[in-house]
Amino acid sequence: MKNLTKKQKATLIRIIITFVLFAGLMIPEHIGVFEPLPVWVEILIFAVPYALIGYDILIKAAKNISHGQVFDENFLMIIATVAAFCIGEYSEAVAVMLFYQVGELFQSVAVGKARRSISDLMDIAPEYANIEQNGGLEQVDPDDVEPDSIIVVLSGERIPLDGVITEGETMLDTSALTGESAPRHASVGDEVISGCINGSGTIKVRTTKAYEDSTVARILELVENAGSKKAKTEKFITRFAKIYTPAVTIAALLLAVIPPLLFGGEWGEWIKRACIFLVISCPCALVISVPLGFFGGIGAASKAGILVKGGNYLEAVSEIKTVVFDKTGTLTKGEFKVSSIEPSGCTRDKLSELAAHVESFSTHPIAVSICEEYGKPINAGRVSEVEEIAGHGIKAVIDGSTVLLGNLALMRNNNIPAAAYSGSGTAVYAAENGEYRGVIIISDGIKEGSADAIRQLKEAGVERCVMLTGDRKAEADAISAQLGIDLHYSELLPADKVQKVEELLKDSTAGKLAFAGDGINDAPVLARADVGIAMGSMGSDAAIEAADIVIMDDDLRKIPEVMRIASRTMRIVRENIVFALAVKLAVMILGALGIANMWLAVFADVGVAVIAILNSMRALRSARSA
Repeated sequence: MKNLTKKQKATLIRIIITFVLFAGLMIPEHIGVFEPLPVWVEILIFAVPYALIGYDILIKAAKNISHGQVFDENFLMIIATVAAFCIGEYSEAVAVMLFYQVGELFQSVAVGKARRSISDLMDIAPEYANIEQNGGLEQVDPDDVEPDSIIVVLSGERIPLDGVITEGETMLDTSALTGESAPRHASVGDEVISGCINGSGTIKVRTTKAYEDSTVARILELVENAGSKKAKTEKFITRFAKIYTPAVTIAALLLAVIPPLLFGGEWGEWIKRACIFLVISCPCALVISVPLGFFGGIGAASKAGILVKGGNYLEAVSEIKTVVFDKTGTLTKGEFKVSSIEPSGCTRDKLSELAAHVESFSTHPIAVSICEEYGKPINAGRVSEVEEIAGHGIKAVIDGSTVLLGNLALMRNNNIPAAAYSGSGTAVYAAENGEYRGVIIISDGIKEGSADAIRQLKEAGVERCVMLTGDRKAEADAISAQLGIDLHYSELLPADKVQKVEELLKDSTAGKLAFAGDGINDAPVLARADVGIAMGSMGSDAAIEAADIVIMDDDLRKIPEVMRIASRTMRIVRENIVFALAVKLAVMILGALGIANMWLAVFADVGVAVIAILNSMRALRSARSA
């Protein structure tokens, strides 16, 4: 009982007391103790346990009727049990209400468990941030901390805001965000995100964002809104229940009235059949188990470090047949490194020195990688007249010599003979005073797990894996072959990526198209795809905002995992729909024919609901444990 809420404990106590009273009344009823008593006395006796267990249902039904919501399961329960009292089936009336409440309690516990699987994420919300004040630490609300402030995070505390470590080193526990238990080492200069736990050592962090824009705040917002976006199946069940409930109520009324009026049947017998019909027809199993299934699927994904923004996206993921990837930062690490230096007419060191001094004024990742490769202090005083040539490269004067650094087009536009590099990687050509000085090759390493993710996607039923990149064709060909990509497009501008996705959407005759990316220029494509998947850990705010699913640790293998979770969830939801409708239809026919009694009706309602809820709870388990 320790995991039950106050309300659930109170309901459980009422169920136990009612069951004891009910069991105590069943014995004298069956041995005929109540037969000499007036009918109204017997009604009063059974009304005590009935009122104890069913008073809240009576109140709910009255409130709903006053708000114009007449036809719901509360209304059906009241009509069926009151009618049972009217025809002398007192014990059955109490039994129906008792077992209905058992089902409701079971449902409440199941929903609470599913909700906790998601709300566990809410524990990542930081309660305070430590600011140094007057030689000590003062705890303040994270909302009150401005960007570029220095905060102190003690060992065991949760990092309250996104930032960069300025002092100290630690092992970060990121399991609440990524689902991975292995801690990550972080030291001075490393970025840290809010919601992680500082495992060891005190660190100082310079905040880079306000709390409302931090990772933890965005995650909490996504989690809170996930339940509001219903899948098509959920919407269908809601619409179905609105038509189904009044239809079966009218059918029960006709069942009670027409046979006695037209065929001379006994009123008591046909009213009893109508009551049984009403109890059987309650749509609880469908109305509860279907959304619970989606809720469980979202919970399973969240435990794996995958944020799904709603049941509609989970349903769409189960139908994916084409997955389109942005290359840089998604399939590859997005960490450019110099892989080779091929000088011409000068030494390797000379070429590296020229390139590093020209690129020292740029913050572009390629420029940074060239400076890192040079590895020596750069004398900015040697460099003058720096000019960026849009789309081609940079022109600068170093020690009086004019240096050009850029792509092959830059060389050809200046009549400098340079052979086109045909291998993989980004080629940066260099020239000095009109003389070709060689080429530097920059490579972006393939992200660990990318090839495995492509293989798992195809095993999960994806028919096409497509790569989009702004890189040269040779680079795209090499990476595509290495990863097992089915189709790729190279030398694309950001606007071209949207156009290609549009073309692929038109060409996709069956199934949904998903796009996975991480950059700010991927946001339009993420929004246009049937399912947008953002790499959340290092991804841009715009990409995460535009995406439907966020992979918190940038591991591409989470995409096939969420597909498995989605497929499992949809299978469970369909099982519930077919099972509930089939059992109810069969027992409703038996009830109308007078074969089914009230106890079988209780099973068709409460029993089916409990079985469907138990089945839905299976969706909470991650695909790995399935």
